[in-house]
Amino acid sequence: MTTDVSPTSTPTAAPGNGGALVGADGFHVPTVDIGAYVGAGTPEARAAAAAAFDEAARTVGFVQVVGHGVPTDVLEGFGDALDAFFGLPLEVKKTYRTPPAVNRGYTAPKTESLSLSLGVAPSNRMHDFFEAFNVGLAVSDFPGLDLPEADYPENVWPAEATAFREAVSAYFDEAGRVARTLTTLFADALGLEPGHLDAFTDHSVDVLRMNNYALEPGTVELDGELTGMGAHTDYGIVTVLWADQVAGLQVLGADGSWNDVMPADGALLINLGDLMARWTNERWMSTVHRVKPPIVDGSIQRRRSAAYFHDGNIDAVIATLPTCVAEGEESRYAPITVAEHLRAKLAGSRAGVANEGAGREAARVLGAQQG
Repeated sequence: MTTDVSPTSTPTAAPGNGGALVGADGFHVPTVDIGAYVGAGTPEARAAAAAAFDEAARTVGFVQVVGHGVPTDVLEGFGDALDAFFGLPLEVKKTYRTPPAVNRGYTAPKTESLSLSLGVAPSNRMHDFFEAFNVGLAVSDFPGLDLPEADYPENVWPAEATAFREAVSAYFDEAGRVARTLTTLFADALGLEPGHLDAFTDHSVDVLRMNNYALEPGTVELDGELTGMGAHTDYGIVTVLWADQVAGLQVLGADGSWNDVMPADGALLINLGDLMARWTNERWMSTVHRVKPPIVDGSIQRRRSAAYFHDGNIDAVIATLPTCVAEGEESRYAPITVAEHLRAKLAGSRAGVANEGAGREAARVLGAQQG
């Protein structure tokens, strides 16, 4: 049910694993087949998938999933849509910028610092150089519910990229289905009643952030300070990540080392957010990760990714799950609403206001080996 397939910074073939690539320190990202939850899987197959995911979440925190059922043509159309938008002139893209409090539209390079979402000042002398475009679920997607538009803003769509809205919407729907499939699996893996998490996610704040890591030649001096995206944890419940098979994404290992990760053919990368760490009392950790620029022959190799953030209902109260607190044990976290948590995180990354409530996650970043 699990296979070690993710390359790391110094890949070598490990004996007895079919040639899978693992790092010299043994770091690997397991692959879990979730097909039993996508189709009519047997109870035994579902139990095996849930157990495999639990093992991966407790030990690594990053997981690759196959059997997710996202059609190839949707993935190909989505990649083409990213190329069409990010290939537009910067002046055109900037017309789709929104105020920092509105988590939609275009983000220009060097205007955000993801490490501030943890309250950690960026180590580089510039902001993160990625550019991005965000879309998400809006007030209009939940007729009949009195939801705050500040948290469910309407989307903006670039008119200059004519196929962008259709292709992005098709992938958004598929990624959301995968995220909801995973929360069904999570309930089984954590020993909860079926559907236990539904009440926390039936009007979830879901955002798709499409990222482009590229700089024009001569725009920056290439040195060890350059950061594509600063070290951070994701904010919510679970993230579904589509990414190019290009080096750059690095995951913090338990020993404090940074390890390169790329998706296997046909796989989606899954990582857990801070709200899941709170829910599980750190049985499942939110994994610290960053993006370093892949520099080839003195220039930055382009890399694309798209993170679907499934963050929970804005009014949901996240408190440690009963199955994740042993007798005599106390929760590491006080209850918090999704709204309180997300607003502090976004104020850090988008508005430059250091988050003072992320001490446990920040400690892991500050303790990491620099590399």
